[in-house]
Amino acid sequence: MTAHTHSIPFTIDYVEISVTDMQVARDFYGAAFGWSFTTYGDQYSGIRTAAEMGSDGEEAGGLLLVEKVTRGGPLVLVYADDIDDAVKRVTRAGGTVVNGPYDFPGGRRFHFLDPSGNELGVWSAS
Repeated sequence: MTAHTHSIPFTIDYVEISVTDMQVARDFYGAAFGWSFTTYGDQYSGIRTAAEMGSDGEEAGGLLLVEKVTRGGPLVLVYADDIDDAVKRVTRAGGTVVNGPYDFPGGRRFHFLDPSGNELGVWSAS
């Protein structure tokens, strides 16, 4: 892992997303959110943060290659300044919106499926 220095006790520190095709997943998340990756072989890619932490950035999670993805369990949410722009970016990149956008007490959000079938959400304060 490169420069992973979050280490805040009792907070979510790192998220792994199971994917069925590593290259398709990297292409999707790169196009939808501008994410970049550190490749650790064919089975794993680290998700680098957008924060400027030198040339390598920090890792906030990873993509783990698996044979099959099942939906359910914890929901990963990504923040966006503009929810409507995020919907366009996700669908252009090949994601499928499955709920929303809708209002909730903290702002607006939507849920989508990535090309491997993972359900994630995007939220915005407005």
